[in-house]
Amino acid sequence: MRKRVVTKPIIVWSKEADSALEKASGEYPQNANKVKEEILGTARKLCDYPEMFPIEKFKIDNPGNYRAFEKHSYRISYKCSDQEIRTLSVRYLKPEPKRY
Repeated sequence: MRKRVVTKPIIVWSKEADSALEKASGEYPQNANKVKEEILGTARKLCDYPEMFPIEKFKIDNPGNYRAFEKHSYRISYKCSDQEIRTLSVRYLKPEPKRY
């Protein structure tokens, strides 16, 4: 009997999300490393449980695999698949987040 190998999805940061994370961490230099590391740490946990956060309510026609979490006044949106978790955006929370 063969053992089934279960692979975890990998985290892939979109160019836009990576750039926004760098910009966000640069806005508050005194807390930059803390903010960035906590966002990255939370994102790493998604490999074990991609659906740990709610469905992204700002995604139009969301089929259920777009999700989001908030950390340090930033909203991080991501898309889940069996192979990868793709971070799509890092947005500063404003009173009216934009739909995408």
